Amino acid sequence: MLVAGGYSGTAILASAELYDPAAGTFTATGSMTVARRGLTATLLSNGKVLIAGGTSSGQIEASAELYDPAAGTFTATGSMTERMDSHTATLLGNGKVLMVGGWYITSDNYGEPIETTLASAELFDPVAGTFTATGSMTMARWGHTATLLSNGKVLVAGGENDSGYLASAELYENNPDGGFQP
Repeated sequence: MLVAGGYSGTAILASAELYDPAAGTFTATGSMTVARRGLTATLLSNGKVLIAGGTSSGQIEASAELYDPAAGTFTATGSMTERMDSHTATLLGNGKVLMVGGWYITSDNYGEPIETTLASAELFDPVAGTFTATGSMTMARWGHTATLLSNGKVLVAGGENDSGYLASAELYENNPDGGFQP
């Protein structure tokens, strides 16, 4: 199991370790190209792990990287179309990864931070190493769940946004329109 990034209480981490559940031990492996927390880590069909988004040095990231377990190294890959933190990443049946929601920070005209909750979604294509925008959710949310269903749709549920905690859910259907339905 790969454990990567996070926050030590004083610093955002780029370090990564492998956990061996049989031995109950951790072993250091290569470091990420960007220190980050609030990231997603998704095991791809080819055995590599997609690390995407999160916060690094006070900035929300659009960057992504791939961990190669055979080499024990991280390499940069294409950037997301949106900067995301506290989003979800779901491996679809076609091998692509659906990135949904989250939040990022911008500044107002006076330099004060503004948190923005996202309704956007995008797909990572591991063959091309690129991200492309797909249909937006009907409601912006972060801290939600995203579960691949047996019919190939993704159930996105819960989380929160500027209105507070959400008791709603919606379905993503992997079609040319990339649609969400409440």
